[in-house]
Amino acid sequence: MPSTISGINRLPYPEKRAIYANIIAPELLNAFHIPPSLQDAEGRDLLRLRCPENSTDAKMALYRYKDAPDPIFYGHITDTINNQIHILLYGLNDPSVQRFNVDRLPDGTKTQFGTQYRNLEAEKAALQAGLAPGQIYPGPHLLAASIRQFEYFVTSLGHNVYFAEPLYYHVAVAFERHGFTYQSGRKLMQKIERGFSPAGDYISLLDGNTPFRHPNAAHSVRLRSWAIHDGILGQPYTGVTMYKHVGKHAGISTTNEAW
Repeated sequence: MPSTISGINRLPYPEKRAIYANIIAPELLNAFHIPPSLQDAEGRDLLRLRCPENSTDAKMALYRYKDAPDPIFYGHITDTINNQIHILLYGLNDPSVQRFNVDRLPDGTKTQFGTQYRNLEAEKAALQAGLAPGQIYPGPHLLAASIRQFEYFVTSLGHNVYFAEPLYYHVAVAFERHGFTYQSGRKLMQKIERGFSPAGDYISLLDGNTPFRHPNAAHSVRLRSWAIHDGILGQPYTGVTMYKHVGKHAGISTTNEAW
């Protein structure tokens, strides 16, 4: 078994497909009635992989049915410079419910997760529906199972630690609560906690001037994340990298606020 993404990518396609399929939690397959083969009844592949032979990264997406518009799982992983496993992107969707087009403008232009452009009407609707920034659907509530399965994948490659890049504040907090700690960005997270404290710098900015700056946002991780997405920090939420030791909980918490 190779120990790196680049090593896996050099294998014949059927072999690397079988290895990457180990990332997907059985609980996700059960929830959407997808067989372990990741194929539909006609033998068509529901797993899309982009893992060229000479690359050090892999992109993957799993769909409920052939030609479904959105995946139920998508991921982008890469090797670090030390040949460890790094999650650049990991998401779970429940496409059986309403879609919120926060990922695209009305003309179809992609928003790049809201970093380049924002579809404010779609974001407002997502906020009101209880979603967090970046979500186009609610999740299937399988993060814990997905982390366990990813650790099985990491262990199979001979590693006992892996890294992740949370794109949003709420994702970092969720990762904390599932045992991750910080390689970088912990000071930013602590600064955010101070800023949302009763005498903090952000409290006066929670003035309801936009739908994303709810006066009660200080007491909600999700609403804080919307305010941060709306620019309340005065800077982008970047530079946060986390890691986790397989089977261990780091016990790190930068906030005790409810979701």
